[in-house]
Amino acid sequence: MHRSILFTAAALQCIALQAQLGAVQVKYTKEDSLRGSIGPYRAWWDVVQYDVSVRPNYEERSITGSTTIAFDAVADGQRMQIDFQQPLVMDKVMTEVVVYENGSLVVKDQSVPFTHEGNVVWVDLPSPMVKGNASTITFHYHGVPRAAVRPPWDGGWIWKKDSKGNPWMSVACQGLGASVWYPCKDHQSDEPDRGASLHITVPDSLVAVGNGRLRSTVKNDDGTSTWNWMVINPINTYNLVPYIGKYAHWSEVFDGAAGKLDCDHWVLAHNEAKAREQFKQVAPMLECFEEWFGPFPFYEDGYKLVEAPHLGMEHQSAIAYGNGYQNGYLGMDRSGSGRGMKWDYIIIHESAHEWFGNSITTGDIADMWFHEGFACYSETVYTECQQGKEAGEDYVVGLRPAIRNDRPMIGPYGVNEEGSGDMYTKGANLIHMIRHIVGDSTFKVMLLEMNKRFYRKTVTSAEIEDFMINFNERTNRLLNESIFEQYLRTTQVPTLEWGVYKKKLWMRWGNCVNGFALPMNITIGEQEWEVRVWGEYHVVREGVRGNVEVEVDRNWYVSSQRKTKKEVKAANPKQYRTIGVPPF
Repeated sequence: MHRSILFTAAALQCIALQAQLGAVQVKYTKEDSLRGSIGPYRAWWDVVQYDVSVRPNYEERSITGSTTIAFDAVADGQRMQIDFQQPLVMDKVMTEVVVYENGSLVVKDQSVPFTHEGNVVWVDLPSPMVKGNASTITFHYHGVPRAAVRPPWDGGWIWKKDSKGNPWMSVACQGLGASVWYPCKDHQSDEPDRGASLHITVPDSLVAVGNGRLRSTVKNDDGTSTWNWMVINPINTYNLVPYIGKYAHWSEVFDGAAGKLDCDHWVLAHNEAKAREQFKQVAPMLECFEEWFGPFPFYEDGYKLVEAPHLGMEHQSAIAYGNGYQNGYLGMDRSGSGRGMKWDYIIIHESAHEWFGNSITTGDIADMWFHEGFACYSETVYTECQQGKEAGEDYVVGLRPAIRNDRPMIGPYGVNEEGSGDMYTKGANLIHMIRHIVGDSTFKVMLLEMNKRFYRKTVTSAEIEDFMINFNERTNRLLNESIFEQYLRTTQVPTLEWGVYKKKLWMRWGNCVNGFALPMNITIGEQEWEVRVWGEYHVVREGVRGNVEVEVDRNWYVSSQRKTKKEVKAANPKQYRTIGVPPF
């Protein structure tokens, strides 16, 4: 009884987690298209680096800031689309121009005209740029940014106080977009090639933490200090965030697959003792993930956990942690199996995003099942590393009751809209099933190669699907496009329909896309078989009694339905090829 109550609560928490990127839209506007697609005024220029400065005013809930974007012209162009969300106010825009002055060429700052259209600022450069040229543009702004009401599910700037009454600030903006607090090209397909700098000015009584490594802290003459951080690797715009509070800090070194990895931890000072104990989970997690996924992707920027005024987020090299220094997900096991209570959900899940989401990034959030499905499956991987293979299976299978099948996991493209929240649990179960189709050894090598091939790259779901299908001869034989079409682009759970007719065991798939074919493990009576089943009735085994029982391996996310002899006969089965013979 207690377990059922716990699982129900965990399932409700899971639904809330899956909704973190925002509510689904039915109609899309021009603003959605501007935000979600690479239009002509985004396409001609490529971001090279961001340099962001911000000074928050806690009492007024306001910020002042400046952002410099270094960019290359990859085609000829002059007009730029800059994402910048209201109610923030743009004060001025400046760019560098070369002028002839006193007999020589000099570089000077020049004001640039701009206009607002909703959450876009249109900027017209003083003169057209030619493909191959490089430049910078600087934005000065101020105002009251959108405040997050329920972060991280509802995004924006976070204004809170810690339990001691000290100001505690940060940002959570996945889906909503980084343009909620600084101007940028707010699209996952264009990460700054040379990373980003973040300069955070706060009262001397507070500490400011950012992505990457701390370069310096400068004490100003007005009772404030500016904390200068830099991440040198490409980074998603929504991953670049400030954390401001009464932080304590300590460092550790992990002896990793690619050398010494600096691990820094920033937590509220009064939580340091319990944080030091809870964060002992970092080293075994890194060891497990490097074995399965390859080296941590950002050794140059280091690994960092930062206590945040919300549950958590995968901010690159500065992971937001807010799970209350307890195991499970807010003290509950999302799987209902008990396996998830032996590790801290936020440490494991959000750290996995450094591989899946931060290193390998989908260009359109419509494909974010890849980020969340693989990060969710990393929970199974870690459970297996910690507790054994059966425990891992218990965990991922236990997640299934939270799957809603309300919408496809892949969303509409070009309008900044993700797919179903099922991208977590259903995505993980799809990956788990693929693992069992291709076999453990092939699957593990495939994950390692995936992280090598797409290292720090932007991808599409189609590219990932093609990679898995064509990884080697075995995957090409066992996987096919219909599997991904079924699970990613429909809400249908395929039903294995089976029955005995003329002493033969017949099977076919129902509730499936055309051409659906899936290899699977089943138990017929007391014998395990590996079979390939497709959409028309075919014989799996001959000489079968009518009272035989068929059980589907629990590692396949399918349903099963027994058909009567009359129902099988009515389907007029004509394929008599026996394809299920052990071993497959």
